[in-house]
Amino acid sequence: MKALMFGWEFPPHILGGLGTASYGLTKGMSLQPDMNITFVIPKPHGDEDQSFLKIVGACNVPVNWRENSWEYVNNRIGRMMHPDEYFWLRNGIKYNFSRIHTNDLGCIDFSGRYPDNLIEEIANYEAVASVLAHQMDFDIIHSHDWLTYPAGVFAKQISGKPLVIHVHATDFDRSRGQVNPTVYGIEKRGMDMADHIMTVSELTRRIVIEKYHQNPAKVTTVHNAVEPLPDADSFTKTPRRDKVVTFLGRITMQKGPEYFVEAAYRVLQKTSGVRFVMAGSGDMMQAMIDLTARRGIADKFHFTGFLKGRQVHEMLGESDVYIMPSVSEPFGISPLEAMQVGTPSIISKQSGCAEILDHAIKTDYWDIDAMADAIYAIVKYPAMYSSLRNLGREEVDNIKWYDAGLKVRSIYESVI
Repeated sequence: MKALMFGWEFPPHILGGLGTASYGLTKGMSLQPDMNITFVIPKPHGDEDQSFLKIVGACNVPVNWRENSWEYVNNRIGRMMHPDEYFWLRNGIKYNFSRIHTNDLGCIDFSGRYPDNLIEEIANYEAVASVLAHQMDFDIIHSHDWLTYPAGVFAKQISGKPLVIHVHATDFDRSRGQVNPTVYGIEKRGMDMADHIMTVSELTRRIVIEKYHQNPAKVTTVHNAVEPLPDADSFTKTPRRDKVVTFLGRITMQKGPEYFVEAAYRVLQKTSGVRFVMAGSGDMMQAMIDLTARRGIADKFHFTGFLKGRQVHEMLGESDVYIMPSVSEPFGISPLEAMQVGTPSIISKQSGCAEILDHAIKTDYWDIDAMADAIYAIVKYPAMYSSLRNLGREEVDNIKWYDAGLKVRSIYESVI
């Protein structure tokens, strides 16, 4: 079976959990012997793992016709795409996209990030999808998250092939209910046009059904998993006296960073032998720095900035407790990553991963007293730490992307 997937990021260059989930799912699906995946992203860097799929950079797909020699194309993008593929894709230009600014190859210069003109980049991604839909051979279209829904819809309209969309989050999660009408419109149209909708949790499924008015029979939950970590035992703690409690994620209102700071304040009123780490970046970072200062705990707080790759597991491995106090978390892979390296996790009940984890402590995101009590218990009672460490690690090692991939495959077959 051939799947044309539209995504927005892919490891090792990721800005959040979307890229991590896309990698894990596609790798798990690739273990099926007849599964062939082409994964489109706006701007690849050339160091992505293509051993189990083919990556196509939207920035290398011509949407406006340009006359260029084979040698010129090879010199410009040969490291990323074979010139023969460029010329073959050029034959798929069926529409006039002269309104879109393109470079000397007739390609669009995508940022590969989440720029201020994100809506414009999403619209430009549709143009690329039209070329791919005309030229490529595929059985099904799979769009990851709202950024790629318009591309998936356009590819469906051109090819007549079924479209499944993967809801990793909604704007209700990202905005605490202050929904952007433009984003909502893109999400709603993608859901309306999809032949089937996959959500990463029952929590998200309910939002899709209730807030986007979708038929429940059209929406299926496929829980995320975690990529195996063969060298999990190599992530150990540096000998030290103080315990370390870590928040790792985007420092935005969706992730509840202020609840982490307030819980830390309460813990430090009971004991001084704990340090707190806020790893990540986001629009609330300065506000959190200011909050730690107002609470008088800045000397016990560390802000690392954005971490990626091995840095993530090194930070989690150094931690005695990991906490995810998200206000609305569609799934949340980071607690699973923490548990892989033996770090006990505290997660909000308002998270999708709470649906499948038994050996993590669950509290309401707003209940900072319960969070503080849980942190205190883990760092002060070795038996509790050891139990959560051992049972959690055993549990998470059995949550596999291959199983998630089988569920996705069954959905494919139901709509083809």
